[in-house]
Amino acid sequence: MATGVYQFSTKTLDGKPLELKDFAGKVLLIVNTASKCGFTPQYDGLQKLHEELGQDGLVIIGFPCNQFGKQEPGDESAIGAFCQKNYGVSFLMSEKVDVNGSEAHPLYQYLTKEAKGILGTSAIKWNFTKFLIRKNGEVYDRYAPTTKPEDLKADIRALMAE
Repeated sequence: MATGVYQFSTKTLDGKPLELKDFAGKVLLIVNTASKCGFTPQYDGLQKLHEELGQDGLVIIGFPCNQFGKQEPGDESAIGAFCQKNYGVSFLMSEKVDVNGSEAHPLYQYLTKEAKGILGTSAIKWNFTKFLIRKNGEVYDRYAPTTKPEDLKADIRALMAE
């Protein structure tokens, strides 16, 4: 049986199944995203990480979420068009999900239990909270929205070398 994050699945923006177990042996970066947020320019940094480290085994998955200031109001096709047009996003994007509350996606229920936020809280505080996942599916760490994607390179490379 799949363990860690590999037990979860979702759908892509275009409705195709996305099984996390398909990424066993790779380092995952999971990020809740939004198109109308002050941190939205981080899409650019995420795309650069994808281009630089994707061939070495990094998989980035964005999870659009509208729970913070209603900053992701569009449907899946609008989100995809925005990401492609404005940031050239070619990394994986999930369907829109909730990351907090009773309707939170099961993956996010797991992530927030495994890696607490500031002061030991579990709830996601804002868009672009990042979770770095080891090649075996275990959560390595959680990063605040203010942490820039490029600031994760050393941790990503360390996990790739494990």
